[in-house]
Formats: sequence, C-alpha cells, structure tokens
Amino acid sequence: MSDGPGTSTGDPFGGRFPTSHERMTGVPWDASYHDGPPPWDIGRPQQAVVRLASRGAFSGSVLDVGCGTGEHALHIASLGLPVVGVDVAGTALAVARAKAAARGLGAEFVTADAFGLGELRRTFETVLDCGLFHSFDAVERREYAASVASVTEPGGTLYVLCFSDEGSGTGPHPVGRDDLPAAFTRDAGWDVTAVEPNRVETRIHDDGAPAWLATIRRL
Repeated sequence: MSDGPGTSTGDPFGGRFPTSHERMTGVPWDASYHDGPPPWDIGRPQQAVVRLASRGAFSGSVLDVGCGTGEHALHIASLGLPVVGVDVAGTALAVARAKAAARGLGAEFVTADAFGLGELRRTFETVLDCGLFHSFDAVERREYAASVASVTEPGGTLYVLCFSDEGSGTGPHPVGRDDLPAAFTRDAGWDVTAVEPNRVETRIHDDGAPAWLATIRRL
C-alpha cells in the first residue's frame, strides 16, 4: 500500500505529496512497517488472489501496485510469470527482496509512486491492486486510474481487491460499489466488467473484512 501525487518538500514523504491517508495519519506509509507487520500484512497472499491465480487470471508480464512485502508478487512469480512489485515503502521493499532471494524467485521490486507509474517506462498485461485503491480519496482515485492506464497494455486486465462498505466489520476507507466505475471510466480507458463481493484478510479481522473484487479491462 502506498503512494501520492505531486511533489513536496516534506522530508518524511521522500519528496512526494502525501496521500489523503498519510495526511490523515500524519505519517508516511513506510512508517507502518517499522514496528512489525501492519494490519494488512498477513504473511501470505490473500485467498482471493490465490483463487484468481488458480483460474489463470494472471498472464503475460504482471505489475503488483502497492506490493508491500511482496507476498502476491512472489506467489505470481512462483507460477513462472515475470512480475514487478512497486511501492513507496522502502522498508517493505527490502523485506520483499529478501523473501525473493530466500525463495529463489525472480520477482523484481522497485520503488515507484502509484501516481507516476509511467516513469517505469514499461507496460504490463495484468495489473494487481490488493488494498491500495481504497486508501485514496475520490480525486486521487481518478489520478490513480490514469496512472495505471499508462502502464496497462490495451486489452489487459486490472484486478482490484478493496474494502467494501457493505456488511458488518468493514475496514477503514470502505469503498462503495459505484466508486469503482466512477474512477475507472471509459473516458479514462477502462471498462469495469465485474464488481463482486469478497473478503480481505487482515490481522485484526477474524474472518476478514467485506471487500469488492473488481475485474477491469483496459480499452
């Protein structure tokens, strides 16, 4: 989980303008990893992502945006696919690289701002966002959708797993079903083909939190 648009002289944010979540908490994403794993880092891939992978949902080159400590990127890499994980949290990326080395997997982990993905100068057939989209406000979500579009190949697929506002025990920053097509519009180069109920596993929810799993095609 990561990132923010623009630039800033604020030293804790490494020259980035902090996201709405960072402005609310007053600390950068990297600080979340300084005293042990944050609530979203469960030490394994989300079951929703594992199920996607088992159905062959990931193909070609894969981008994991807001990859954290890398469990999803590493799971995808274990299937033999080239994968790049990006985040602004250097502490999390260091953990991800150590995991990749220990497991003998070739996943690549890169520091990158989710609002400036074009700077990667690469494109991907499949993109995964697990737990990042819901951390942005409405304005940021539209900027983020444009950024992801810049690195997704025409006909490619973006999967978004985010907190839902439906049901009990919702996570922070819950997302309405309509918030996804409001951000990923056809004018921005997207077609939201499915938004389905799911669960996000966390360290503080016994049975996970209500979630949406969206399948979004790049036009």
